[in-house]
Amino acid sequence: MDTEFNSASASSKSRTRFGWRAGYLIAAAGIYLVDQSTKAWAVRNLRGGDDRTIIRGFFNLVYAQNDGIAFGQLQEGGNAFRWVFVALAVAAAIAVFYYFLKTPRDDDRVLGACALLLAGIVGNLTDRARLGYVVDFIDIHLRTYHWPTFNIADASITIGALLLAYDMVFTRKKESSVVINT
Repeated sequence: MDTEFNSASASSKSRTRFGWRAGYLIAAAGIYLVDQSTKAWAVRNLRGGDDRTIIRGFFNLVYAQNDGIAFGQLQEGGNAFRWVFVALAVAAAIAVFYYFLKTPRDDDRVLGACALLLAGIVGNLTDRARLGYVVDFIDIHLRTYHWPTFNIADASITIGALLLAYDMVFTRKKESSVVINT
């Protein structure tokens, strides 16, 4: 009788665990779709130099092509670097997905961070593989400070990475203090 109960309980836990992970993956797919649709909008509406000021002196929508990596670095590599960047993005997506699958169900911050990272990595990977560059269009600036132009995928990656960094720093500190106090 106990083995039947344990088997049913394990099966129920497995379904629940998969259900939550599926929810995170659906959210990641939604972010991916928003990223791709906003990039398509930017190509149609901003590529000809039709920049749009949203908040004067702070927020504009402008079209930019990023042939390099983060913040426009390594743009001189040409087509050879394109496929290196594609391979690195595929490897990063696989690593994040593996980490996502190995993360305990109750660790919502890490699961959410992984979902954000996956959405962003796959969003920029799609551009890089399809177009040879990443479409950027969000332009933030304040007086003389100008943040590099970015997109929804970049924001998703940044937020996901910050959540993971927060978790690594503060969870480890909390675990260390628990060990010290006991």
